[in-house]
Amino acid sequence: MSETNTGQAVLAERTKGRILVIDDEADIRESLEVLLQMEGYEVELAVNATEGLARMEAGSYDLVLLDLMMPDRSGLEVLDEVRQRDRETPIFLITAYGSTQVAVNALKSGANDYFSKPWDNEKLLLEIGRMIGAHRLERENVQLKRALKQRYGFENIIGKSERMMKVLDLVGQVAPSRSTVMITGETGTGKELIAKAIHSHSPRADQMFIAVNTGALTPELLESTLFGHVKGAFTSAVSSRKGYFEEANRGTIFFDEISTISADTQVKLLRVIQERQFMPLGSSELVKVDVRLIAAANVDLKKLVEEGKFREDLYYRLNVIPIHMPALRDRKEDIPLLVAHFFDKYGRENEKFMSTAGRCELEFEAEALQVLMDYNWPGNVRELENAVERAVVLSSSTRVGVDVLPEHILEAGGLRIRRDEEGGLPADASLFEVVADYERRKIIESLEACHYSQTEAAERLRIPLSTLNQKIKRLDIAIRKRGDR
Repeated sequence: MSETNTGQAVLAERTKGRILVIDDEADIRESLEVLLQMEGYEVELAVNATEGLARMEAGSYDLVLLDLMMPDRSGLEVLDEVRQRDRETPIFLITAYGSTQVAVNALKSGANDYFSKPWDNEKLLLEIGRMIGAHRLERENVQLKRALKQRYGFENIIGKSERMMKVLDLVGQVAPSRSTVMITGETGTGKELIAKAIHSHSPRADQMFIAVNTGALTPELLESTLFGHVKGAFTSAVSSRKGYFEEANRGTIFFDEISTISADTQVKLLRVIQERQFMPLGSSELVKVDVRLIAAANVDLKKLVEEGKFREDLYYRLNVIPIHMPALRDRKEDIPLLVAHFFDKYGRENEKFMSTAGRCELEFEAEALQVLMDYNWPGNVRELENAVERAVVLSSSTRVGVDVLPEHILEAGGLRIRRDEEGGLPADASLFEVVADYERRKIIESLEACHYSQTEAAERLRIPLSTLNQKIKRLDIAIRKRGDR
């Protein structure tokens, strides 16, 4: 990285973002500069299209405000030239001609949004903050995936939290070995995904990886499945069959829900680990194997050992290298990255809201994303994935609101807005808190003006009554009866 770019990166970390304003009107430039600097942004100004293009060529910006009409070139021409080499930087067009056709042309040309002169400062700042946040999240996700791929190639494992990075560090260390690994964690935390990552980055990667859900098989069927059988070993054994241990020779077997295996199967599994050989059912011949074992449990195996429900010697044979998968509620900073990943996955699968650049354009509104951040996710990443898939299927626009979230998630609790000692927002309030606080005040103001008639308030706010009811519930707004004082 050059000295200039390094300096820009450091400066960007100290501010809310770098914004370039390209406008030939001095009063417009100055107004935007004052407004944005007061909000904490670093602002650079360009007096015409030529200077603006030169600045974009020389540096990087979190957002560009581009005037539609300039003496040397039009904003649409500049936009078209920029988009030929940069499809990522958010660009808002500034226009004095607020026609629908202008908006259509701007969006077709690659603009992210447009606003007309004179503009509403509060709305403009909200949209700028939202767009910069979304752009940074997408860029961070891309950089994270690239870094993980270079480091371990774990492109399917999403997370930047300290807990997940520790897991990935440990996986990177144990993958090349032949040691047995025990992965613990709640249901839905991604234990099998970690097991596959260990296998795919081990010397056994070109051999079989077989996942066995031990809880889904009866003891008899599990033994036959694992060790195989010879013809006539039992009534339905009309032919010989190899078991998973033989099929996975020189590869990996992953035992999910290892705590559910019977006492007899525990004995046989222990023998395979110790002796690296076994007898198929009905056979008198030993089969030698070289198989790496990875086990997973969503319960406390140590407690089962103390209760006499799991063999202590087998526990210690399996628990050579323990890896614990954190619950999603303990790594909530990963939720926006996971949401972006699942939007892209299910957007592609359902062929919905895909941009010309091949990205899913769906994004949660601030309120909906805050709902996801506040929820405790008993079903972990799997439950979040289901919620995002539902949102993709039910959404009718790229902005996804709370109306497509499952009812049980909405009922789990209201938005939490922190307050300082004077009842206002704290200095470090998040964008979600700022938006929620603004919405709450606006809704209360409308309800009071309509004497708490929710139907009239919904009409006044120009939103559906059902949406207003959802917001009243989410924002914990007390409803008075008409006539109450």
